[in-house]
Amino acid sequence: MTEPDVTSQRHDAMQRAARDHLWMHFARHSASQDGAEIPVIVRGEGPYIYDSAGRRYLDGLSGLFTVQAGHGREELAQAAAKQAAELGFFPLWSYAHPTAVELAERLAALAPGDLNRVFFTSGGGEAVESAWKLAKHYFKLTGKPAKHKVISRAVAYHGTPHGALSITGLPELKAPYEPLVPSAFRVPNTNIYRAAEHRDDPEAFGRWAAGRIEEAIEFEGPDTVAAVFLEPVQNAGGCFPPPPGYFQRVREICDRHDVLLVSDEVICAFGRLGPMFGAQKFGYTPDIITFAKGVTSGYAPLGGMLAADRLFEPFRHGTEMFAHGYTFGGHPVSAAVALANLDLFEREDLNGHVLRNQDAFRGTLERLRDLPIVGDVRGDGFFYGIELVKDQDTRETFDDEESERLLRGFLDKALYEAGLYCRADDRGDPVVQLAPPLICDQGHFDEIEQILRSVLKEAWTRI
Repeated sequence: MTEPDVTSQRHDAMQRAARDHLWMHFARHSASQDGAEIPVIVRGEGPYIYDSAGRRYLDGLSGLFTVQAGHGREELAQAAAKQAAELGFFPLWSYAHPTAVELAERLAALAPGDLNRVFFTSGGGEAVESAWKLAKHYFKLTGKPAKHKVISRAVAYHGTPHGALSITGLPELKAPYEPLVPSAFRVPNTNIYRAAEHRDDPEAFGRWAAGRIEEAIEFEGPDTVAAVFLEPVQNAGGCFPPPPGYFQRVREICDRHDVLLVSDEVICAFGRLGPMFGAQKFGYTPDIITFAKGVTSGYAPLGGMLAADRLFEPFRHGTEMFAHGYTFGGHPVSAAVALANLDLFEREDLNGHVLRNQDAFRGTLERLRDLPIVGDVRGDGFFYGIELVKDQDTRETFDDEESERLLRGFLDKALYEAGLYCRADDRGDPVVQLAPPLICDQGHFDEIEQILRSVLKEAWTRI
């Protein structure tokens, strides 16, 4: 049997097994059950991935906003193997191990302000869950037991655990699992493209958007609100950056009402916007940073929260404890991979690379504005969304049926078949999201633009 025959047989066997046994995440399985092929990614190299049929794709989403250092980095795999051979597992439940200790110290040194205490989780949703629990527990211990409510933004995604899902601002994701955890409230996001009254004055828009947070705090009662959860650049809806002065105003509001500011940086940390943390990009110091994804470049699962010193104080003495934890939080192998990943960041200056190339990435994507289907190009660093519209002048969007036909009926498959893995998303208005590995350069930006141009031209003819 020839090598192509063997490859074909393996591919077919993988397809059968995936259809019959694998329950994929956030996936509609109807197409695969009807015989459509399931993409099976078998390896990666740099900014590219390869499927089981041998086809190559540019990874325009870093897996899932995660593979900062690119695919196939042997030094990260070797760090995992070395640690697994020495200490494959031990929990942090009243014990410590060297890689968690070293990583906590290193992250604290990188974080802004006095965020010196690191609580490890397995991933981002757990980090958000942990932050809400800490906020409630902290205020109970400091004489303000009624402070338990949280405020987040419309269309924002903060995770799938019940608490994190309550904080999430996407009603269609929440409805199947209600009733959820009560006491989570929504305010407007920073989508200036859809803010007609403030479109020509970003600073006024920032004041207005921040003001809605204070309004919500005052309406619910400052003595009942524990925390505000915000992403530096909001992911869901298509990469909404903050208007000028927005976070400084939010910081003042939170301080005035003794409300914790949680910077959810599961996506925005570790170079995605350039600096190590998104809060540093926009010049504010939160009380808690939640992180995951890029801390290991996705080579091992790890998340956590960085908390300000004062939030740890009630737990420092006596019998109090934060009665919360995860079996795999701060896993020795994951922590070792994170340390090797941070070494790689430093050695290759990935943060500096993003800062030096972010304008080129934006400029390359901006070329697409000559297409009638492109309404807005927005984002920061290596994190962008392209909003699609029916009419550039009026900014008319697509109705539900049109969006379904455009995104899932055409763009998802067409972009992939053209050699670009990215996200066509309709959580909010229809967007194409891009977050390439931090090693990408102008050649990769051009490749992304050329594929998008070809596919979006075709999409316009199908409207």
